[in-house]
Amino acid sequence: MPLATTRRAGLVDQVIDQLREAVTAGEWPIGHRIPTEPELSAQLGVGRNTVREAVRALAHTGILEVRQGDGTYVRATSEVSGAIRRLCGTELREVLHVRRLLEVEGARLAATARTDEDLAELRVLLNRRDTDWDEGRLDDFARSDAEFHQVVVRCGHNGLLLELYRGLMEAITASVASTSDNPEHAEMIRHRELVDAIEARDAERSAAEAAGFLDELIARAEGL
Repeated sequence: MPLATTRRAGLVDQVIDQLREAVTAGEWPIGHRIPTEPELSAQLGVGRNTVREAVRALAHTGILEVRQGDGTYVRATSEVSGAIRRLCGTELREVLHVRRLLEVEGARLAATARTDEDLAELRVLLNRRDTDWDEGRLDDFARSDAEFHQVVVRCGHNGLLLELYRGLMEAITASVASTSDNPEHAEMIRHRELVDAIEARDAERSAAEAAGFLDELIARAEGL
């Protein structure tokens, strides 16, 4: 979908909003090189200086990355994601530690706050991720597993915790991919016990299930 033409006051802010929307809507995915400055200037109907300021602002937040002589690339899907990437980087061990902090509390909250509709969605996602794994679709598995864990957090109905987790989604998906390429992990990554604990509204067991598999992943990562 082409970007809308900008005509009103506050041009830089409007361009920032439209560039951010192109990223969050998936028009420009992570790792994608965005159009050049002249191209964006023509598409948006604004001067190149306005585009340059907007790109610089989004680069400062971590959403974009300007590579001199190469172009500008999408680095994160939101300011939260960009900030988390700067804090924990792409180091697997660090990502797993941050995941543990968020997912254990997310599972605990899910057990007490989930609805029947939430539980039904979890079951659907659980079956999808298990099928992706069983059929050897590891790229699909990384995405479906990350989505499953996000929905566990969403079941807790804490908006701030969910927003923090969403900010880490790219790193979470990458961490799943890097820890799921060994057949020996197959039984360890099953999460039916976690969903059963959430269904039973057992907060402590839910938290323990979430902590257990992440502790094992952390131990493996630290043993590399």
